[in-house]
Amino acid sequence: MAKYRIEFAGCAYRAFGKLDPQTRERLAPHISSLADEPRPIGSKRLVAAEEIHRIRVGAYRIVYRIEDDVLLVLVLKLGHRRDVYRNL
Repeated sequence: MAKYRIEFAGCAYRAFGKLDPQTRERLAPHISSLADEPRPIGSKRLVAAEEIHRIRVGAYRIVYRIEDDVLLVLVLKLGHRRDVYRNL
């Protein structure tokens, strides 16, 4: 199985940079693992029309889109569960 490339949308990249270092360290391995398995156990599909999924890491969520034709995982948003689904 080929590895997927992981890219961040601008707002996701900025949000990741604003997190405290301990939270970044908790989320980073989960984001990296999406390169090997973009649909891990526990991921949920959010929108029926597109390949938008989310994974939970404690109180944080990582929302991403899978583009199988170009082997890309695009991280759209990440953050605390109370905020991440706004304006999705």
